[in-house]
Amino acid sequence: MVNVFQKFKNLFHPIDLTKGKIGTSLFLFLIPIVLSQIFQQIYSLTDSIIIGQNLNANQVAGINDAVPLAFLVLGFVQGTTAGFSVILSRAFGAKDFSLARKSVFVQIILSIIFVFILTIASFFLIDFLLSFLKLTPSQSDPNMNEIYQAAKMYLTIIFLGGVVSQMFYNMISSILRALGDSFVPFLFLVLSTLLNIGLDLLFIVVFSWGIEGSAIATVISQSLAAIGAFIYAFTRYPQIRFQKEDTKVSFSFVWEHIRLGVPLGLQYSITYIGVIVMQAAVIPFDILPDGTSVVSNNPFQVGYGVSNKLGGLMMVFMSSLGTGMLSFISQNFGAKEYKRIQRGFRLSLIAMTLICILLMTITLLLTINGSYQYLFLSKDNITEGSILTGNTYLYICVPFYIPLGYIYLTRNVIQGLEKPFYPLIGGFAELIIRVVVCGFLPQILNGGPINSEASFSAYALICWADPITWVVSALIVFLPSVVYIRRLNSKTITNLSKIDS
Repeated sequence: MVNVFQKFKNLFHPIDLTKGKIGTSLFLFLIPIVLSQIFQQIYSLTDSIIIGQNLNANQVAGINDAVPLAFLVLGFVQGTTAGFSVILSRAFGAKDFSLARKSVFVQIILSIIFVFILTIASFFLIDFLLSFLKLTPSQSDPNMNEIYQAAKMYLTIIFLGGVVSQMFYNMISSILRALGDSFVPFLFLVLSTLLNIGLDLLFIVVFSWGIEGSAIATVISQSLAAIGAFIYAFTRYPQIRFQKEDTKVSFSFVWEHIRLGVPLGLQYSITYIGVIVMQAAVIPFDILPDGTSVVSNNPFQVGYGVSNKLGGLMMVFMSSLGTGMLSFISQNFGAKEYKRIQRGFRLSLIAMTLICILLMTITLLLTINGSYQYLFLSKDNITEGSILTGNTYLYICVPFYIPLGYIYLTRNVIQGLEKPFYPLIGGFAELIIRVVVCGFLPQILNGGPINSEASFSAYALICWADPITWVVSALIVFLPSVVYIRRLNSKTITNLSKIDS
């Protein structure tokens, strides 16, 4: 019993990624990250399942339309906090704890500023964002009006309460991972997920709060996870308890955090803008030529939305490896363990390739008879149309999971090497391609405006926007990553840990 307790206690010990066998240390570090990503998906999956089983098709469509808009902001939060943590991870690898404390202080101040700006801006931009998806209040079309109201309610709650909870939970999780602790963020996320499920059932099933209940449950559970993680981190790790002297930082030090955080945050947001562009291109397929929405369950929005949820679940395993490599690269960069970085990069490429092949196989098996849709939707909301549109998207995209996996991997690798603008360039390339493919080509192929009578091949063309962008973006971030990794040595890499703060 004592031995079992000791093993469990050891899970709370941070992993020094600059020492030991690379495969073993990375594997132990990645397990909690993978599980954390899965439980993050459970947040959205739980909402989707409960909403899909208790709400009608218009409300489900409204949520599906709102989620990419929400992640336009929340993705920026996630990317920015991950970028902020690079300096802390590098400082920890170099065992420069004074620099580490200053970094934590700067991250907290910047997060407070970003939360204030993002919350206000996102709230006042809700109608503008929805109008981009052609979702507006309508007195003449009750179906369109219901979709609009559902999307707006969800976004209002998420933006007002979710931005602050996401910012600080992602920030403290990134800080803990930078220290080599990936287990504790996982534990708090588990507790948060269980609470979220309980509150979902209470607010939606018992209280019948519908969409409002789902959003409120998510905000409450994430907020408690953030608070708990903060208390633990500052209690457990004296290395990050900044004192008065640590609050005296130079503008160059603050700018270094912004330089590494904002480009990665923008890259995440640009990616979701591309998703929104695709979502906006899909919606007209459910609208009749006279401008009213299709009554029969919005098959394109529902099918496309649910196939993206399955795709998002598969991408958890790709993004987890990328997240882990960010800390691995940054710590070893600070410790000047350049050979270790090179070996770890080669190992991660092999692992990512095998992971993607496995995910491709699982996803294709789940498309048989549209079986994955029964996980997210009630039987009444599943139609031949939703299965056809959902499976079409998956059949087109799944064969390109390997370049997608390389994006998740190499954009974190090159971020860890403190070259943040390559992922940003890749994001802009993705956006341009999606705008061109989705905004112009379907109308050309269809020979006219897109509506419910448009050719199905026009919808399939929209689906091709994802794999095309994945291939292009993968080349943009993969090639520089390989070049910088190969050139790593003590003569060509400047030690940035001596920034005057």
